[in-house]
Amino acid sequence: MLFAIDVGNTNITVGLFDGEKLIKQFRMITQTSRTSDEYGVFLRQWLDINVGPDAKIDAVIISSVVPNIMHSLTSSIIKYFDVNPLIVAPGIKSGIRLAIPNPKELGADRLVDAVAAYELYGGPVIVVDFGTATTHDLVLEDGTFAAGVTSPGIRLAANALWTGTAKLPEVEIKKVDTVLGKDTVSSMQAGIYYGYIGQTEYIVKTMKKESGLSNIKVVATGGLGKMISEATDEIDIYNPELTLHGLRIIYDKQ
Repeated sequence: MLFAIDVGNTNITVGLFDGEKLIKQFRMITQTSRTSDEYGVFLRQWLDINVGPDAKIDAVIISSVVPNIMHSLTSSIIKYFDVNPLIVAPGIKSGIRLAIPNPKELGADRLVDAVAAYELYGGPVIVVDFGTATTHDLVLEDGTFAAGVTSPGIRLAANALWTGTAKLPEVEIKKVDTVLGKDTVSSMQAGIYYGYIGQTEYIVKTMKKESGLSNIKVVATGGLGKMISEATDEIDIYNPELTLHGLRIIYDKQ
């Protein structure tokens, strides 16, 4: 079995694969202060509880945008599973050609999402990831990563709204039925929800226009992506497991 681990700025997402089938997955908060034993014991206990004490991990692949935890995490994999993890890094065989000035600047998560969207749905494709940052990435028909757009994620922007002001409260981020807020809370919720729908639609339409690719799939992922995807016709497919499948695909390509 394969452990696919995506280390994001907010959460670490772990998927367990048996061949191409995603059997189980879970998330844990990203913390840079955990030791290798903490990671190892947690992962081992989770595997024992959800699969069984005889479950064996044959391989591990990790993508990370948080360098500070990588020593502890990789050490835990080696110590508790006797496996040397494959790390997604520049130069890894992915099937995606990076036609950007500095390929090393591209986050591993964006490469993984691009691989998954291209392999699962074909190109050209725009991949939208609603994570800590919201990213829109363009992959051409021949598998070339051509361009990307980065903006603050929904939670990050919302948090800035209430932490950067004296009187605005923290509110639940959710779908609201009208943009016409009648009080402080509903007006904030409308601004966050409809603001990100508008941002998504504008960026996708502009990317299509400037690339000259009008007939292009748009695939979304990320925790709050479902809420936005359901509210706009500009997103064709929502796949919450896109990144995990991208990791599995990259591992298979090696």
